[in-house]
Amino acid sequence: MDNQDVTPFVLVADDDPDDRLLIRDAFDERCNECLLCFVQDGEELMRFLNGDPEAATPESYCGLPDLILLDLNMPLKDGRQALQEIKSDPRLRKLPTVVLTTSKSEDDVDECYEKGANSYIIKPARYSDLLGVVQSLKTYWVDTVRLPGNAEYYE
Repeated sequence: MDNQDVTPFVLVADDDPDDRLLIRDAFDERCNECLLCFVQDGEELMRFLNGDPEAATPESYCGLPDLILLDLNMPLKDGRQALQEIKSDPRLRKLPTVVLTTSKSEDDVDECYEKGANSYIIKPARYSDLLGVVQSLKTYWVDTVRLPGNAEYYE
């Protein structure tokens, strides 16, 4: 992503308030230029991606994200179902979607990649390791890769 003049927007779908707090703190330490927004389940995620600004925490609605961090085990609609919807929608399929979950199941890993996940990361148990994950995400998804502009998502 060429972020010379752009604030990277990361949408985090995670139902666990403690995990959301740790993720926010880690981004504050390692990617404070990133704008974070949180949704709590797959239904809220899909409403957000389909343009409902009410589907997000109090941060201002910023359109489509540059990166989605997706937990698998959420209520109402889990991350597997949301991933399937995202990657099946021509308007959303280019959105980089990184699964960030506690699941170590090889079946989950295989299923997520089959459905189009861009990466699969197991949530670390230690905060210091989470800082490393966020640093890696920043280095790769913010500083290194070039992502399509949001305008392309609306084609």
